[in-house]
Amino acid sequence: MNIDAELNEIVEAVRSAGEIILGAKRTAEMVDEKSGKANFVTTYDKLVQETLNRKLLEIMPEAVFVGEEEDIHASIEKGYAFIVDPIDGTTNFIKDYHASSVSVGMTKDGEQFFGCVYNPYLNEMFTAKKGEGAFLNGKPIHVSSNPLSEGVVLFGTSPYYPELTDATFDMTKKLFKAALDIRRSGSAAIDLCNIAAGRAELFFEMVLSPWDFAAGSLIITEAGGKVTRMDGSQITLEKPCSVLATNSVATLL
Repeated sequence: MNIDAELNEIVEAVRSAGEIILGAKRTAEMVDEKSGKANFVTTYDKLVQETLNRKLLEIMPEAVFVGEEEDIHASIEKGYAFIVDPIDGTTNFIKDYHASSVSVGMTKDGEQFFGCVYNPYLNEMFTAKKGEGAFLNGKPIHVSSNPLSEGVVLFGTSPYYPELTDATFDMTKKLFKAALDIRRSGSAAIDLCNIAAGRAELFFEMVLSPWDFAAGSLIITEAGGKVTRMDGSQITLEKPCSVLATNSVATLL
């Protein structure tokens, strides 16, 4: 098996999924609600996931596919697995806000192996293979060396967990006072890649699902950054957890 050739094919499959997002025709009928505040799924989330399922398993039929829009998720413990968010930033997509991405993380025997995040609106393709660095459109990227006082903080609001709202904004207020400024994009995958590219210094969210960070967390690590849970423990790809991503210099207060 020529794994590098197959990884290139995976990148092109992700790029083609981004073209589906760019070509979307927005109608009221395309949106369904899931449980939780502002938790939407569109016909395009499903279409992109179905397209990636087919294309990725054509490239690597021995792999398992774990997609956000599935009710039952396969185990990633053995062999190769794809962990996929077809449209990260669905509310942005519905609003035509131009801050959504396709995220594909790939594991080998449960460990992160490859990550690919594509922002079709900016034609930015972020990739990383374990041990080989991180790239944006084929060019190496690296986290910044700025401390928090000279940094930008990115955050997510965990909108499906209203019990975490106060804690989220208490932390955001503290970080806002300590940093240059804060940003909230609505796509965790894009935020993580912006840390990797040195555009911001710290990202946190109280709860994220594995498909939100399976790719972006590896891209940050390969760019020289650090990703843990909020308490400093290791993130997990088997279930939701908190995520703290930094350039390894900026830290929580």
